[in-house]
Amino acid sequence: MNTPPFPGTRRHFLVRATQLTAAAAAVPWIARAAASSAKIIETKVISQQPEFYHGWSTVARRKDGELWLSWSGGRESHVCPFGQVHAMTSRDDGATWTWPRVLLDTAIDDRDSGVLETAKGTLLVTTFTSLAYEDRLKQATLAAKNADIGTAKTVMPPEQLARWNAAHSRLGDAERKAELGEWLIRSADGGKSWSTRIPTLVNSPHGPIQLADGRLLYVGKHLWTADKKIGVCESKDDGLTWQWLAEIPTRRGDTVVRGYHELHAVEAANGTIIAQIRNHNDADKGGTLQTESADGGRTWSEPHAITFGMPSHLLRLRDGRLLMTYGHRRAPFGNQARISTDHGKNWSEPMILSGDGKGGDLGYPSTVELADGTLLTVWYESMAQPKLAVLRQAKWRLE
Repeated sequence: MNTPPFPGTRRHFLVRATQLTAAAAAVPWIARAAASSAKIIETKVISQQPEFYHGWSTVARRKDGELWLSWSGGRESHVCPFGQVHAMTSRDDGATWTWPRVLLDTAIDDRDSGVLETAKGTLLVTTFTSLAYEDRLKQATLAAKNADIGTAKTVMPPEQLARWNAAHSRLGDAERKAELGEWLIRSADGGKSWSTRIPTLVNSPHGPIQLADGRLLYVGKHLWTADKKIGVCESKDDGLTWQWLAEIPTRRGDTVVRGYHELHAVEAANGTIIAQIRNHNDADKGGTLQTESADGGRTWSEPHAITFGMPSHLLRLRDGRLLMTYGHRRAPFGNQARISTDHGKNWSEPMILSGDGKGGDLGYPSTVELADGTLLTVWYESMAQPKLAVLRQAKWRLE
């Protein structure tokens, strides 16, 4: 991710810490799993609206084979007041995609989006609302009021400032704060119609998972509460309501508020639940930590380091192996994958899915397994051209 030109927001903190020290890089994080390699079949841009910045997507495969992809669209930059939840679908394994549609558009910024089909066939799409753009808007407004034309144009051109102010003024201060939250919308008719927003207690980019016992488990973080703790909530009614289940412990020496972010989980074939955490604590900074639960998410082990790169998406393949895909924000800039053959205890060496990125404004890959065993990974990326971030996908297979 690029470093936004303003201080003090959640995203601004996350993007600053993306490099390991040489000493940390030498730590033997990975006990060797069975060797695997990725054969890339095709990589292409799949977004269709170059006038928008596309961010933080998730792809899911329904039982009938239809692919659903959701993301934060309608944007003009990494942080802005215009974000909406967009989605498109494919019935030919990603060869073609429908034109995007808007699923949710609140009066403030709608960000990261996850998507899941439940065992009952319900589609769940998650997001969170943010006011992170306010700092930049205040800077630009102050520069304009001070009649410092050169500085004002650098901070924000007048026409852009007018757009941002128009969007911002749709609500008053109290109304904007009331809009902050972690949200889910549901569709029981295959995406034709959608519910109103449902609060989910926590957020993470790729949303909840479904367990073998039927429960929906959402591993994530409190974004807008004072404690900012990470943990697990569950739903026993197909996503209609959510209840807090357990807090995830903090590794010794770590802090949660500014150190742990953007989790995802998977249930291994042996019933262990694996959760991974984006880490910005000094130890293993810029990497992924892992915690495990052997009792359905009620208790969790102390997090431990897995790899450089974040945040991760976890998938259980049909043969029982686990796949993690994650962004890699140092050379080679792109996305990587690792395989576990022992229910998440050990992970393979990294496999490069993409390594041609121009910088760190990319990642959040998610992956589905197609009917023939081919894998399809989708991520967002700011490329040299077009100007704004796009959605890219890779079809590949394990060898």
